Formats: sequence, structure tokens, C-alpha cells
Amino acid sequence: MIETRDLSKFYGTKKAIHGVTFTVDKGEILGFLGPNGAGKTTTMRILTCYLSPSGGTAKVAGFDIFENPLEVRRRIGYLPENVPLYEEMRTVDYLSFVAEIKNSGTRGDRKKQVSQAISDCGLEAVQNRIIGHLSKGYKQRVGLAQALLGNPDVLILDEPTVGLDPKQIIEIRTLIKSLAGARTIILCSHILPEVEMTCGRVVIINEGRIVAQDTPRNLTRRLQGAARFMVELPPDAPINRVQKILEGIQGVNRVEATAGSEGGSRRFTVESSAETDIRPQIASTLVQNQIPLLELRAVDLTLEEIFIKTVSQR
Repeated sequence: MIETRDLSKFYGTKKAIHGVTFTVDKGEILGFLGPNGAGKTTTMRILTCYLSPSGGTAKVAGFDIFENPLEVRRRIGYLPENVPLYEEMRTVDYLSFVAEIKNSGTRGDRKKQVSQAISDCGLEAVQNRIIGHLSKGYKQRVGLAQALLGNPDVLILDEPTVGLDPKQIIEIRTLIKSLAGARTIILCSHILPEVEMTCGRVVIINEGRIVAQDTPRNLTRRLQGAARFMVELPPDAPINRVQKILEGIQGVNRVEATAGSEGGSRRFTVESSAETDIRPQIASTLVQNQIPLLELRAVDLTLEEIFIKTVSQR
């Protein structure tokens, strides 16, 4: 659905991005991550035909950004970080205005699209209210609704949950997930847990170059360097004795006691070589030592840890 190859952009002698190459499959939700100034916004502006690249190529839904920029724009819905809403207008009037600007078919077609966008984004209760009187969460929904008008194949969402409260974040996250499949989505965000819970694959950009792209799980396997397991035991488990028992298991490289659950359970993080799954040895050793085991599971790197490791390697 989206394909970029060796995209570069220079502002005079300043290099904004260089050699940016990635693809996004139809129906996929891709997280596009990077520190401030890494080149995220420049890349998105090129894909939306707002900027021309200094080199390289990009296609959206099979249309080249150089040869068919109008067709590319017709197939993209864009939600910027700061949504440019006309706050003196009613929600339904604003969306009708945007649909007309986008020239989304006949008047009847536009009316149906507005109605569908209101339904998809849960705006029925506020469709006749003044936008300036809406909460931040509802304003984000209005911004997302305008991006959906014209039935775009691709949605580009820039920090869609910034400034929202936890309840609003969950609502917007659920809404974004519901839009996947029929549409391809690029989610630009600094909120790493948000990307981790929403996106199936991530692209990490740093200093204008792509430094990693894969699923979080595959990135974990490449970057972790060690297998990690969480061992949870009852509150009365003797910490020092358990630590020595775990350290004595063949293949264990490190054992660390960590904070337990609210119920007071004991937890340990056990590390071994990345190629070794020592969960059977851990379980059998604890049973042999008459120590009850509440939980034993593998622990992957968080997306935040992946991000920091990847960026710091440059």
C-alpha cells in the first residue's frame, strides 16, 4: 500500500532524512517512531505530497508522489498533532464543509460519508454541538472523522492521543484498531506504550535514517541478547534462599529480586543465554526444593527499551 525507496530531503546543506526505505502492507497499523528532529514529520509530509523529496521515490496505493500527487492526496486521510478545527462551527457542519472541500462525490455521497464518519468515531451525541465547547477527546474524534472523509485507503495519524486522559486514550486506541484492515494506518507517536498496544510493526528513525523496522517481538529477539523469565512465588518465600537456588541452575547467568504484586508475592527476574529456554529447569528445581510456584513466564523487552537500545547504537 505504501512503499518508499531511498527518500532524502535536504534543507540547504542540512540533512533531514537520507536513504529512508520502508513498506506498509494493506490493512496494517505501522508505528513510526523517532526522537524529536529524527525526520518523522519530514517523511510524513513527503508522503502527503506537502513536500517534495530531494531524492528517492515513494508510492501510495500504487500512485507515485511525483507523477500522480493528486491521486496520492485523494487516498490519504491526515490527522495532524494539532487538529486545525473551526471551533465556532457545529460538528456536523464542519465535517460537511470538509467533505465539500475534498470534493467527495455528489451531495448525497458527501452526506452519507459525514454520517458514516460520525458513526465510526462515536460523535452522534455531539454532532450538533459547537466544536469549541467539546472536550479534548471529542475534538480528537472530530479530527479523526475529517481524516476519514473521502474513504481514504491510508490514514496518517500524528500523536493522536497526546493530551488525552486515560479513558479518552483507551477510546481513541480502540477506535484506531477498529479502522485497521479496511485501511492502512501509520501512527506517529512519542508515547511508546501506545504504539506497543496498537501497532503490529514499528519503524524507528534516528538522525534521518531508518535504524530498525520489524515487529516488537522480532526486535526483542535481535536486541535482547539474553532470555529473561519472571518467577513469581508466594509472599513467604525466603528471598535469599530462592535467589541462591535459582543462581545454581545450569544456564542461569543472573538472578534479580524485583518488586512483587500488590498481594505481596515475591518476584525474581532470571536471565539465561538467548538460545536457552530454562523454564523446565526452573520449575523442577523449585518443586524439588518445596517452593510453591505461582507464575513462570518469558519476559520480552518493552518497546521503550527497544527504542532506547536502537537509538543509542547509532
